[in-house]
Amino acid sequence: MPMTSRQATTTLWRPTGPKELELVRELNWRAWPPRLPEQPIFYPVLNEDYAVRIARDWNVKHDGAGFVTRFEVESEFLSRYPVQQAGGRTILELWVPAEELDDFNAHIVGEIQVVREFRRGGEDS
Repeated sequence: MPMTSRQATTTLWRPTGPKELELVRELNWRAWPPRLPEQPIFYPVLNEDYAVRIARDWNVKHDGAGFVTRFEVESEFLSRYPVQQAGGRTILELWVPAEELDDFNAHIVGEIQVVREFRRGGEDS
């Protein structure tokens, strides 16, 4: 029986605004940009509904547009980050310190994909 090198992955979601999304595009959809000094933590979330709420209700209000991205990360690597409950039982995040983001990016499998888009005054797509 042939051995496979495919590792188990976990699907994560990230609500983002247009500026961060442009930086992801510049990184060929393979990595998240470094955090700004006032952003000590990178917060991917564990379900699409939560990401949609943030993109639609926060990013659109503050940036004029909000995007929901989906990406895969090696599950074994993610085990170092305990799941954080940031509100209700479906408000689940990982808290990745900014100084660990390069290492986190190295464990992304495949490309970061935009799966939903919201714009001020428009419908989502």
